[in-house]
Amino acid sequence: MTTQTNIPTLGNENTPPGKLDPPPAPAPVQFNEEDIRRTLRRALRLAAAVALVATPILWAWLGWRTWLTFVIGVAISATGLVEWLQLLSAMMSRMEEGRTPVPMGRVLIMFFLRLAVAGVLLYASLNSLHGSIYALLAGLAVSLLALSVESIRLMARTEP
Repeated sequence: MTTQTNIPTLGNENTPPGKLDPPPAPAPVQFNEEDIRRTLRRALRLAAAVALVATPILWAWLGWRTWLTFVIGVAISATGLVEWLQLLSAMMSRMEEGRTPVPMGRVLIMFFLRLAVAGVLLYASLNSLHGSIYALLAGLAVSLLALSVESIRLMARTEP
């Protein structure tokens, strides 16, 4: 009968002599559905707060057309976060036993409908409003920035 010890060795047959074995890989961080749901909701609130703060500044500094273009970008990106929440619910309801599955047809139809409406809004805002494309891109980036901030906060909270 042999016993194993967890004493670091000075190598094995695959490592050169005199080198230590590498330390074991850290365990992956586990998230549940509620963590992701909470992160998406907080990102949505942060995006709304950024839009509310930026609204009077953009209107006064660059005019109503640029402001409206920015708001359209924020609205499109915020609906993306809402859509991810719905997709998450639909997928998790199908994976967990005991939950009534959400019909995927409705979720997918709403997903593609949102994409179509976003495309129409992008086209209309750029062609008819003549606002700044940079304001539109900034509006689209607001939710991405908010989601990045909230994801970093989630990772910091769940660090082992």
